[in-house]
Amino acid sequence: MSLKIYNSLTNKLEEFIPHKSNKVNMYVCGPTVYNYIHIGNARPVIFFDTLKKYLTYKGYEVKYASNITDVDDKIIKKAAEQKKTEKEITDFFESEYFRNCQQLNADKTDFTPHATEYIPQMIEMINTLIYKGYAYEADGDVYFRVSKLKSYGQLSNQNTVDLNNGARIEVNQKKENPLDFTLWKKTDEGIKWESPFGSGRPGWHTECVVMNMDIFGEEIDIHGGGSDLKFPHHENEIAQAEAVYGNTLSKYWMHVGRLQLDGTKMSKSLGNVIFVKDLKSQDEFNLLRFLIITQPYRSSINYGPELVNQYKKEYDKLKRAYTQGNFALDYNLVNSNKLDENIMSQFELAMDNDFNTPNVLTLIQKIVKSINASVRSKEYIDLALKTNSLKVILDILGVKLEYNKLTKENREIYENWLNAKKDKNFELADSYREILSKNGVL
Repeated sequence: MSLKIYNSLTNKLEEFIPHKSNKVNMYVCGPTVYNYIHIGNARPVIFFDTLKKYLTYKGYEVKYASNITDVDDKIIKKAAEQKKTEKEITDFFESEYFRNCQQLNADKTDFTPHATEYIPQMIEMINTLIYKGYAYEADGDVYFRVSKLKSYGQLSNQNTVDLNNGARIEVNQKKENPLDFTLWKKTDEGIKWESPFGSGRPGWHTECVVMNMDIFGEEIDIHGGGSDLKFPHHENEIAQAEAVYGNTLSKYWMHVGRLQLDGTKMSKSLGNVIFVKDLKSQDEFNLLRFLIITQPYRSSINYGPELVNQYKKEYDKLKRAYTQGNFALDYNLVNSNKLDENIMSQFELAMDNDFNTPNVLTLIQKIVKSINASVRSKEYIDLALKTNSLKVILDILGVKLEYNKLTKENREIYENWLNAKKDKNFELADSYREILSKNGVL
């Protein structure tokens, strides 16, 4: 079965065919670094990291870029509040962002462009848009002329009349059309640059287009982000790419659903957030990733105690089976790297169907039961196939389970535990089991 993904641009499930055979260029909108990321922000990080891992597993050579927005009104406001420079703010929160990514077992992207590194290129593109009639100056500001682009609204699947009626648009008398969006903002506050239009800073929607074309030099294969970016941010990216380069910036557009907190949109401005930094252990990071990645990626997640408790039970079963499976293989000196072909075939079948990770979760549950049965029956060759396959799947999903090789001390305790159980000395067996559990063996 070939890989099929849901393309937000066409609203269809399509066979994935990159521009160049076995090579994938992928770009995902990154954070605006003025605060810590919350678990809702982490969802796209987790999904697109898994996407790259799976594409790599399938044999693709993936080049993955994700930007850092380090110039923005929110950054300027935070710097003024804390009496620091914008760079001090962005450097700190960028560092915290990457620390959180590492804790969530998200690999470092191949390219991490910063908006402030691309100001000359942005100014050049804005000049091109003005020259071609797609943009206009108004008292030091520059706006994109939406009315000149007939295809505007294609990503959000709306025409300009509907967008005007349905969107919350800032009232601005300088604009020809309420939908026209800012390419350059005149300002006297915070960080700014000189340009042919006057002193100011670029609009948010311009940076990703410039970065993509500078890094990849052509229309890319996959552009991703959260569903909240579909309009206006991604719509406006496409508009600029079509106006300047004659393409939609990316062949496939992928959007990840929101993570809500007890039915309410998670938002820093509303204050109802759980920051990733507040998770305390590797198990908590694993649990969050396991929960997020095995939910349907295009749907919303209603995060709350009931869902977390449900997943914690599944995670504990998974961790216990993984640990005991590896322990039994280690203890019995079984050395095999072979995989269960049937398991891997089922895994690929699910992933190739638009990343149907709920089916992958069902498969994992079956593997866990099979591992436990093989441990009990001492079928170690079968156990190796199942355990190795589970590890490959978990590596792709980014769930990082550790298993330490047996020490001489743990081997002796394990043998004492087996003998105590054989002698039906359950009290002694329980005491050995408790030690093994504390040592991370059982």
